[in-house]
This record gives sequence, C-alpha cells and structure tokens, in this order.
Amino acid sequence: MRKYDYLIVGAGLFGAVFAHEATKKGKKCLVIDKRDHIAGNIYCEEIEGINVHKYGAHIFHTSNKEIWNYVNQFAEFNNYINSPVAVYKDELYNLPFNMNTFSKMWNIKTPKEAKAIIEAQKAEFNISEPKNLEEQGLSLVGKDIFEKLIKGYTEKQWGRSCSELPSFIIRRLPLRFTFDNNYFNDRFQGIPMGGYTPIVEKMLEGSDVMLNTDYFEFIKDNADIADKTVYTGMIDEYYGFKLGHLEYRTVRFETEVLDEENYQGNAVVNYTEREVPYTRIIEHKHFEFGTQPKTVISREYSSEWKPGIEPYYPINDDRNGNLFLQYKELADKEENVIFGGRLGNYKYYDMDKVIEAALECVKAEL
Repeated sequence: MRKYDYLIVGAGLFGAVFAHEATKKGKKCLVIDKRDHIAGNIYCEEIEGINVHKYGAHIFHTSNKEIWNYVNQFAEFNNYINSPVAVYKDELYNLPFNMNTFSKMWNIKTPKEAKAIIEAQKAEFNISEPKNLEEQGLSLVGKDIFEKLIKGYTEKQWGRSCSELPSFIIRRLPLRFTFDNNYFNDRFQGIPMGGYTPIVEKMLEGSDVMLNTDYFEFIKDNADIADKTVYTGMIDEYYGFKLGHLEYRTVRFETEVLDEENYQGNAVVNYTEREVPYTRIIEHKHFEFGTQPKTVISREYSSEWKPGIEPYYPINDDRNGNLFLQYKELADKEENVIFGGRLGNYKYYDMDKVIEAALECVKAEL
C-alpha cells in the first residue's frame, strides 16, 4: 500500500474534519472505520425518503459563528428549532422547563406565581448540601418538576435510582420564566437538508477511505502505513485495556416504519415515567419538515455498556475520571499518535465542540 502522512482511525466528525484540513494542506490521509459507513454517530440512512438519524437525534446548535460558517460550507441548514415534549402518565409538558410547563402543571399564568410555587417546594425540603442526585434535583426545582419530569427519565438514563447517583450529574436545571420552548440558547441552530452523511462525504473528498476495517487487525500488517496516527476510538482499547475498562452507558434503538403520515407531531418526545421502558421516541421526518406518506420512529432504550457494544455516554464519576487521566498520561507521551473525539478524550461532546476541537488539533499539528 502507498505511504500516507496520516492514518485516521474513525470516519466520524473529528476524523473527517482533520482529514479535510490536512488534505487542503497537501497531506495524504487514509481514513479507516470498522463500520460499513462513514460519518460515525451522525450517520443518516434514508428510509421511505426520510433521513433517519441512525444513532439518535443530532441537532446542530452553536454560538460560535466561525463553526457555524465552517459547517455551512458543506450543507445548507434548515430552520429547525428543538422543542421537545415530555409525556408523564397522561400529561404532556413542554421542555425545557418554561412558563408553558409551569402553566400546565399548576394552572397559573405569571412568572411570579411560578417562582412562588417553586421556592415554596424547595423550602419544604430545605436541603443545603445535597448528598445525591435526588436531593440535588429537589433543592433546585422542588418536588413536582423533579418527580414528574426528571426522576424517572434520569433513572432510566443511568440505570440506577436517583438516590444512588452523585449530585454533580445535575449541577443546574435551567428554569425559564418565559413562554419559550426553544431547548437551546445558542444563536445558530438547524438540521442539514439531506442529513449529515453528505457533510462527511464532502469532508473526506481527497482522502482514501476504507470501511469494514478494524484498526488493530489492519495495523498488524501495515505498521508503517503512515507517519502519524489520528485515533478517535476508545483510548483504553488502544492500550489493550491494560489499566482497566472505562465505563459508558449505551443506547439501543428500535426503529420502525409506520403506515401513517404523522405519529406524534414532534421530532422528540421524552417519556419521563420509570415504568415506560424507553427514554424517548424520535420521529425523524419532523427534523426536515417532511411530508412523506409514511413515517419512521425510533424508540431509545438506555442500557449498561459491555465491551463489544457501541459506547455512548462516558460515566463521569471519580473512578472513571481518574482512570482516564492515567490513560491520558500514556497518550501524552506518544510522539506519533494524536487522540481525539468523544472516545479518544472520554468526553461527551456536542457536534460544534467536536469540530472546534478537530480544527484546533489540526492547527497545532500543521
């Protein structure tokens, strides 16, 4: 095989941005991925003319104008605004917690009334130093919001009771005393028309790409394929898990095509009761204002991660944080390997932050 400047492991957003920028500077890049498609977790698959977010809902949002302009080189974005709905038993609430939520919950009209109820409920518990997530939630928003909209959802997400979870998982819970259902506060927001996959396709133009390729198998026979490696896989796997496994939560998706035009009237509907086994239902067509005769929905189930299944959310507790720092110490000594992305940095990144990190990394490198 030909010799490359960079072997990039992972055709997700970090690897694709790195490849794009390095190729522009005249570098030769080989991008490999163990999956049978590019674009990592932002991959969209077309089903019934609908771009289905194969690995969960991805809504692009940023306050960084440079990043917004950067990503708009590769796609035109629509004006989708993320306004999830929460279902608790037979009640429907708007998210994030705002005046629509409070008005529905307590049959009130003014911010003053909402604040008074929340403050009275917080005072009832009088928790000054929360020992766990349950106490933290009650001390931030009071009983009604916590029990109906946070407790069950969080317990499904993490697979354990709120009283067993550390308080720092929810340092704050934004309460908005306006009638505004826009989930994000960012200046720029939208979904790429045609889905995310074409963005990554454009970024990878000029690079060689090999799919269905496992790095560890590949490198045995191609140890000298590139001067440097950009590794976006799991940092602990790179080191053969020699210090132990970092832990994750994972998500399982049940996707189905329904012979109806509109199933739930919104792209994202959260189910906040512990008894409902899934955390949310995504109806993909609403991300792009689709009018197709059928619809595609995905139910999301949060579950324990085991080696061999797809890792999603790093578990940011003391044990995993300390273990990551030990692996990072090893990584910092590598002269010809750059670690990046969500798994390489054991960090949950929004898409704009992944692009920002990749651009900074390329800048430092080149």
